[in-house]
Amino acid sequence: MAVAKSRKSRSRRNMRRAHHALSASALSVDAATGETHRRHHVSPDGYYKGRQVIETRAVVEEESGEE
Repeated sequence: MAVAKSRKSRSRRNMRRAHHALSASALSVDAATGETHRRHHVSPDGYYKGRQVIETRAVVEEESGEE
């Protein structure tokens, strides 16, 4: 089992942790709907790369309401 030989100062500990911060996720705007979504993920409206790949509840309700 590894045991530290001497205590690390707060400064050294915090310098090591300087690279641990989370970066913001990259966002993209869908060409068809203008919806903002994470890169390489389906938008909340169900669109990916300008075409609809998943029917969302809102779309299903609109279709059923028109009948």
